[in-house]
Amino acid sequence: MIDIKVPTVGESINEVTLVKWLKKDGDWVERDEVIAELESEKATFEINAEKAGLLKTIASEGDTLKIGDITCQIDENATAPVSVKKAPEAVETPKPAAAATKAEAQEKTSATSAVAQDVKATPVAAAILADKKVDAKTIIPSGTGGRILKNDVLEALSNPGRKPGTQAFSRSERREKMSQLRKTVARRLVEAKNSTAMLTTFNEVDMSSIMAIRTKYKDKFKEIHGVGLGFMSFFAKACCFALQEWPAVNAYIDGEEIIYHDFCDISIAVSAPKGLVVPVIRNAESLGMAEIEKKVVELATKARDNKLALEEMQGGTFTITNGGVFGSLMSTPIINIPQSAILGMHKIEERAVVINGQIVARPMMYLALSYDHRIIDGKESVSFLVRVKELLENPELLLFGKDPVKTLLEV
Repeated sequence: MIDIKVPTVGESINEVTLVKWLKKDGDWVERDEVIAELESEKATFEINAEKAGLLKTIASEGDTLKIGDITCQIDENATAPVSVKKAPEAVETPKPAAAATKAEAQEKTSATSAVAQDVKATPVAAAILADKKVDAKTIIPSGTGGRILKNDVLEALSNPGRKPGTQAFSRSERREKMSQLRKTVARRLVEAKNSTAMLTTFNEVDMSSIMAIRTKYKDKFKEIHGVGLGFMSFFAKACCFALQEWPAVNAYIDGEEIIYHDFCDISIAVSAPKGLVVPVIRNAESLGMAEIEKKVVELATKARDNKLALEEMQGGTFTITNGGVFGSLMSTPIINIPQSAILGMHKIEERAVVINGQIVARPMMYLALSYDHRIIDGKESVSFLVRVKELLENPELLLFGKDPVKTLLEV
């Protein structure tokens, strides 16, 4: 028997949760085959079979395990199961089978047509109504012109006895154990609120120029670079220039010392299936727009698939979070400790603004910068956000952070 133990996954991680067995007790497993998923406070990872053999599970799904605990055993001396060929099935004569299929199809088509004559329904919905013998008059249509859709029929079938158009209410409740990731998120958020002098400053940015650039160049950009041109690359570049001008926003406190960074490792908050994760774009200040967009797509995809490695979420000197994708108009984001600041992006909404004495409609976005007032003064935080606003409203400055004409004239 070979013991399969919980591996060491990080210096600060002492326990993990067994999320799911991918192989059952008594199954035959091959060497290096993935047999289970484990979840730490920072990421989800897999364990593999070290040898081929019969699996004997010891831990159960949902168990909290210490590093080094035995999850299962593999009997490498067991005999591999012999593949058993399926017994040949009785073969029907082709003609009767074809005739039966044709007759069945005709019957189904006839029933579908009968339904379609009485009510408005899509072909798929009509077929289900006929097959399940559901009275179409009991279905509440949601399609255009009172047409019954497939989902309307499936909803009625899954909730028999419910009066159409009414909502079923329940007073039931359930308890679920918090995942390691959710417990860590909760602990860090409370720690951030209690251990920092957090304050938030707001501003707004006119997104007209950036949206015009995206409209004009998005097809060419994707054709050349193979990735879409999003807003995150503009915000990341703007923040990198502003962070280099206001280094306190890119620093954090360590005991009685302040650690400043000459680089910008930008953390991007991503909503993953099991909770919020914050992967890091390393040296974002040295990356081009396409490189940033590719990195954002790579990290977001890994987050959705629970494939982020620990090193991809560690570190980071500044965080950007986008609540606008969920419709948030304004919020006060919480600092991602030990960092000292976080920028919150929000929903783009057309609002009336005054430009040169005229009221015009412009696509506006509220920006929020939450910062640790122990290290960042009001002047620095406000100046940082104003600089980000300037760079976003004048995207040509993102080329090297300065006005081209002023640079040319050295003024």
